[in-house]
Amino acid sequence: MKAVLYESFGQAPQVKTVADPAPEPHGVVIKVEATGVCRSDWHGWMGHDPDITLPHVPGHELAGTVMAAGKDVKKWKAGDRVTVPFVGGCGACPECHAGHQQVCHSQFQPGFTHWGSFAEYVSIHQADLNLVALPEDMGFATAASLGCRFATSFRAVADQGRVSGGQWVAVHGCGGVGLSAVMIANALGANVIAIDIAEDKLALARDLGAVAAVNSSTVADVAEAVREISRGGADVSLDALGHPQTCFNSVNCLRKRGKHVQVGLMLADHSTPQVPMARVIADELEILGSHGMQAHRYGAMLDMVQSGKLAPERLVGQEISLEQSVAALTEMDRFQALGATVITRF
Repeated sequence: MKAVLYESFGQAPQVKTVADPAPEPHGVVIKVEATGVCRSDWHGWMGHDPDITLPHVPGHELAGTVMAAGKDVKKWKAGDRVTVPFVGGCGACPECHAGHQQVCHSQFQPGFTHWGSFAEYVSIHQADLNLVALPEDMGFATAASLGCRFATSFRAVADQGRVSGGQWVAVHGCGGVGLSAVMIANALGANVIAIDIAEDKLALARDLGAVAAVNSSTVADVAEAVREISRGGADVSLDALGHPQTCFNSVNCLRKRGKHVQVGLMLADHSTPQVPMARVIADELEILGSHGMQAHRYGAMLDMVQSGKLAPERLVGQEISLEQSVAALTEMDRFQALGATVITRF
């Protein structure tokens, strides 16, 4: 099969022909129809993830068709249209038994713990636990975002942030995760404030339901701007980028007893950001992490998509070829496209 392969961190990957994967007894092989190019893939390519063994094939936001199923797989067969959370559970640890596969003790992540979906085919473990069936009318490019950006945002907003109607929600960073969070929080009835440095992304955030937008490059104090707009501060605030400054601003813009949800990855030099802990204590703020979403929670999100309350297709940006993904991946830290860039031509 064709795949994007890198043999050293930070060096340009190449499109090469590699061996086709075979399904494990409990797993499947998926023919990849679409896969997103995500900032997490860039972090992996830069060497920020200790789980990656070289040489490596990136890619974790995927949708496609089951090509082959292992002998122990009961729920899936060739031809099924599926996606998969970017964090998969083992099914045997205490967290999996409690339904928390997103923090499984022996979790796997395609594109990190094993070869991923920048390829014609990808192997997925524990298929009966981790695969998600796609609606027949959902395109693969749209479905690819459900494995990471959109599902991650859904859990961060609905499950971790517990956003409800009438609340003020601040979203720091309007990339794929942030714009998804804007749409989801708006659908849940919140008043959303979008924060970014790019006017085109802020304009899209408004189109997706944000009631206000703050350009952080033009205001003296982001937290004060959010507090002024919301008349006291955000009830829930999300760092959707993963940067020390957006993390600090997200915590600092909360009203008393508000919730900060850290969604953007904090890796390498950003792994230990400064937090205004005096405010956390005095105002009884909550600091929450959010790490993907379990397969069994996709039904609630897909119901909102099917009803028209959520429209993840609006977040699909440029569709590119496998060959073009090399530049899209390596340039991601210098250039952020509007909407999710998705590989659809293999």
